[in-house]
Amino acid sequence: MTYLFAFLVGGAICAIGQLILDFTNLTPGHMLVLLTVAGAIAAGFDLYKPLLEFAGAGALTPVSGFGASIARGALAEAKRMGILGLFTGVFEYTGMGIAVAVFFGALVALIANPKA
Repeated sequence: MTYLFAFLVGGAICAIGQLILDFTNLTPGHMLVLLTVAGAIAAGFDLYKPLLEFAGAGALTPVSGFGASIARGALAEAKRMGILGLFTGVFEYTGMGIAVAVFFGALVALIANPKA
């Protein structure tokens, strides 16, 4: 059942994003920011944690999970370090993912032959 719930919740998040794309003039870049900020706001109000416990990777994998991880790290470090923790905590849970994305993005840019 865990896999089914993960599939349904992850699919629902993506379907909502696709519906917003289909029925508005928003671009994929706008959707990226919208879902990331929505996940961060939900995590800030402690609404995303129950969804993560219920759906696991289904709620963590979409970009809204990335926003929730950013907010969770920032809030945890802010409790520990004060206001400076808001800035350093952003990388607490997401640093490895960001580093891997930058590394492989640079690697593909070196290898790929873009169209003219």
